Amino acid sequence: MPANKEMPLDKAHLTNVRVNLSSVVRSVDLLTSALIRRVSDRELLEHTLLALRLTDLTTLAGDDTDSNVARLCFRAAYPFSDYSSFVSMKGKVHTAAVCVYPTRVADANRALKALGMIGKIQIASVATGFPSGSYPLETRLQEIRYAIEQGATEIDIVIDRSLVLTGKWDQLYHEIVSMREACGDKVHMKAILGIGECGTMVNVFKASMVAMMAGSDFIKTSTGKETVNATLPVGLVMIRAIQKFYRLTGKKIGLKPAGGVRTVQDAIAWMVMVQQTLGSEWLTPELFRFGASGLLDDIEDQFVAVTKRLNA
Repeated sequence: MPANKEMPLDKAHLTNVRVNLSSVVRSVDLLTSALIRRVSDRELLEHTLLALRLTDLTTLAGDDTDSNVARLCFRAAYPFSDYSSFVSMKGKVHTAAVCVYPTRVADANRALKALGMIGKIQIASVATGFPSGSYPLETRLQEIRYAIEQGATEIDIVIDRSLVLTGKWDQLYHEIVSMREACGDKVHMKAILGIGECGTMVNVFKASMVAMMAGSDFIKTSTGKETVNATLPVGLVMIRAIQKFYRLTGKKIGLKPAGGVRTVQDAIAWMVMVQQTLGSEWLTPELFRFGASGLLDDIEDQFVAVTKRLNA
């Protein structure tokens, strides 16, 4: 997908915003519940492989080293421990990206080069004072430049939530524009809203609109470090913002739920909701990702179990 270009901040889209939370919750239930119950084994297998292809396999721990980043990259490239029953898939089915800290990008770059997966698996790096975003703008921009120099192909910026809580939309817009400029046209930028610290659903909608107007290619729910991370209701509010932005500009902006998506059933609920609202065209790595560390374990377990049932 071509990089999103910033547009002038139009505050008309931030006025008279109303979010009826109970209605949002009901809508989520209507969009997901019945369809999830009707999933057959064949459909479950397809959903499981799609969830794998949409995953940014992530490690963002304080004890990350080059060796565990190398293991992460190997798992991203070869997600199943036993290929004896489906050898034709080896090396062909992999995650969309790996996601690491800026100082670990070079490790990921070396590991993926050794595996012959550069260009097939993207290297995403969190940046801009992750997870709080509460650092001077210049140091945050330096993080972006450093990560790109080390080989990052995607940057997951984190916004300063204090600007959301105090309604400083102009400042938030200009900061994100500066981050967009630091990323350039060839590196995709995902804006992490940190929804658990945005205060209200109305603020989530407004922050989503500002991030997209400022040039974000994706809007992402969370850092994974907040008390509240990716939930389906907040995802639907962000989807409504994406739909509005698409109607206004014709630009397709991606969505990345992160934090709390741990099982294939969790992933299916998100994929069904996206399909029912944005359409099947959004269910590609260019427009939808899961930020996860533990999801891949359940993907492997489900894939093996369903394959055995289908072959029985």
